[in-house]
Amino acid sequence: MAHDHDHDHEHDHGHEHDHGHGHADGEEVEWESRGDELGRGAGNGKLLFLDAFSGIAGDMLVAALVDLGVPQDVIRAALEGLPVGGYRLRFVRRVRSGIAACGFVVDVREAQPSRDYAAIRALLHAAPGLSEGARGLALRAFELLAAAEARVHGTSVERVQFHEVGAVDSIVDVVAAAVALDFLGAEVVCSALPMGRGFIRAAHGPLPGPPPATVLCLEGVPTHDAGIDAELVTPTGACLVRAAALRFARWPSMRPLRSGWGAGTRTLADRPNALRVVLGEPTSALGLEPGSASHVVLEANVDDMTGELAASTLARAQEAGALDAWSTPIGMKKGRPALMLSALARRGDLEAVARALLSESTSLGLRVRDVGRIERARRMVEVQTAYGSIALKVADGDGLPPNVAPEFEQCRVAAERTSVPIKQVYAAAITAYFVQAGSAVTPPQEPER
Repeated sequence: MAHDHDHDHEHDHGHEHDHGHGHADGEEVEWESRGDELGRGAGNGKLLFLDAFSGIAGDMLVAALVDLGVPQDVIRAALEGLPVGGYRLRFVRRVRSGIAACGFVVDVREAQPSRDYAAIRALLHAAPGLSEGARGLALRAFELLAAAEARVHGTSVERVQFHEVGAVDSIVDVVAAAVALDFLGAEVVCSALPMGRGFIRAAHGPLPGPPPATVLCLEGVPTHDAGIDAELVTPTGACLVRAAALRFARWPSMRPLRSGWGAGTRTLADRPNALRVVLGEPTSALGLEPGSASHVVLEANVDDMTGELAASTLARAQEAGALDAWSTPIGMKKGRPALMLSALARRGDLEAVARALLSESTSLGLRVRDVGRIERARRMVEVQTAYGSIALKVADGDGLPPNVAPEFEQCRVAAERTSVPIKQVYAAAITAYFVQAGSAVTPPQEPER
């Protein structure tokens, strides 16, 4: 069957989409600013929730953030330094199910060359108008997409050839979204993503929806069946969510402050084709309301399992959605040595984690208790080291000392490639972060002895 692209101008890598530009809710007109634009860093210490009930595309995310209050001039100024041309930006007003939303349009006016991953990376490094935070987020998003495409096509990341995703409109989408997210500085939380079905006409033959590269970009991201034949999550939407979102929730515990709407192009039969973003304050300074119980701990005592089986059980629990899983040596009745298997999970993942524990362990039952969880606001930063580009998870902006942790897998790959110990790559990444941050961040000091 033919596949219709349900969002805007964004393309899937290597695919030929049938684009729809009808506007059942009215014709597009020029979008007008809400008049109370946000300042840089307005999201520091706050949550930005991506309510993706109709999926997500790069253009929808940009439009929603502008409707939220990110000045469009900030995006335009950053893009002016991007060494690509032949396009014009427009922000338009669209109505979806009676909701007035913003639309982001990139009118391509000149033919664009085919770009590979190295070319896009060079473009981003050569853009003087990008902050290091925005550049790092955009690089991370394209790196995720390049790794996914390399796996799909059985080639190396460096040799990946981008076609439509390498076109100027998709590059602009990713960079504009990275600029807007970095401008806000909020912790990004995303809902589970709805996945459409159907088939896609591709250059090498039909592909199932969602496309293989999109699925690979979403590894570890919660998804669910949308029940419709449509592409709801585009490749650039997928890599942006994976690069920017620090956690996923149906709705985070927060006090909403303002919201914005970004609309796709086409009309969906069962839902408005729009993305809602909500900026809010956590329910306490550390994101926990006294007496709240957003998570659960599941426990089982076993005295007849080997260590290998216990380890396998805990691994299955994490695959089912547990945030952490561990074992504790205990003594049971009649002095028997035993293990207590424990797993921490979001309340919404309780059933799946419980089934995994009961299926894999020898226990006939579980204890479940409510717990609250304090989470520091986190963001991803990318730094350049002598061993390559390394992403770090940074916790700051909440009045506590900063905590910086390099991504282990990237450090491991870099260490293997350059034949150095992983700890050496770790140290280089952390040093590069504090050098890059300059006077804005002071590294933790060793106590005097």
